[in-house]
Amino acid sequence: MTDLISPTPGAPDFLALLAVAREEARRGLAEGGIPIGAALFRTDGTLLGRGHNRRVQDADPSVHGETAAFRDAGRLRGYRDTIMVTTLSPCWYCSGLVRQFGIGHVVIGEAQTFYGGHDWLAEHGVNVTVLDDPECVDLMRTFIAERPELWYEDIGE
Repeated sequence: MTDLISPTPGAPDFLALLAVAREEARRGLAEGGIPIGAALFRTDGTLLGRGHNRRVQDADPSVHGETAAFRDAGRLRGYRDTIMVTTLSPCWYCSGLVRQFGIGHVVIGEAQTFYGGHDWLAEHGVNVTVLDDPECVDLMRTFIAERPELWYEDIGE
């Protein structure tokens, strides 16, 4: 089931981890892209990789925030003890990446502007935490209002 801000004892500070993803989202926006950022951490809070949606900047529809962070982390022997932190609920493509590689936990900045596949992830054994972070919500709402054509292209509508 999806938790709202209920980290397990001894878990890293999810808001501190989210700060890295938010920084990536702002970077993407400053580059003229879609403000979605992500970071992959070990469960002890060690940063493994970070990235942001670059589908506009690279003219590559496969470079979502989560895939960029995943690629930046490089090859690991396993992903069960990792946490994918993303500013926005992951789409089906990124949810599939989480399942394919067995990422154990997903922390989501917000799921108000886009409700992706995080319930499906939870149903399949992935720990999911939705933070409902006001900064993430504001970032996406502002972007959607200013660039609706780009947003709807990004989500496939």
